[in-house]
Amino acid sequence: MDPVGQDINLNSPNKGLGPTGGVDSLSGVSMEGGATGVAAVNTLPPGLTEEEAEELYSELGKVEEEINTLRQVLLAKEKHSADLKRKLGLSPLNELKQNITKGWQDVQTSNAYVRTTGKLGEWNEKVTGSELYLTASATLDDIAQSEAYKKTSETLSVAGQKTTAAFSTMGTALSRKLGDMRNSPTFKSFEDKVGNIKLG
Repeated sequence: MDPVGQDINLNSPNKGLGPTGGVDSLSGVSMEGGATGVAAVNTLPPGLTEEEAEELYSELGKVEEEINTLRQVLLAKEKHSADLKRKLGLSPLNELKQNITKGWQDVQTSNAYVRTTGKLGEWNEKVTGSELYLTASATLDDIAQSEAYKKTSETLSVAGQKTTAAFSTMGTALSRKLGDMRNSPTFKSFEDKVGNIKLG
């Protein structure tokens, strides 16, 4: 059989069949009306008689026919489901949001999540109540109250204020300079030329 004429769609009930329907080149079985015989070219596996092979091919044909029927039923059900969802205004995005919300609720009520949350709470209490944490916290409070920290903080604050003032002064000067340029005869002449190009 010419492979160009074969139906290669995996969902097709005519998969592997040529344009005329005929015998499937892979199994040597006539696919129309089920398996009717073994092609003379096929050799039988050892210990399998021709009658047993015909019976197996017949059963294979029936199973493949059932698969195709189930595939068609599934497609029809999926189409019906999509129509119902469309009528209910359920978009794939809404469905995804609902699934995520439900999944998160399921996670939060799961035993593992509840146990983990409880364990983390216990650890937090142990850490914040530990001597090391309390010592470190007291040390940080002592640093914040020290003269060196206060002076450094004040210096940084003054530097920030001076930087802000410098940028403000520079912005004002730049705005004034741009305003002067805009009012200059050269800029007006250029602006008129550009305006004429747009209109022309």
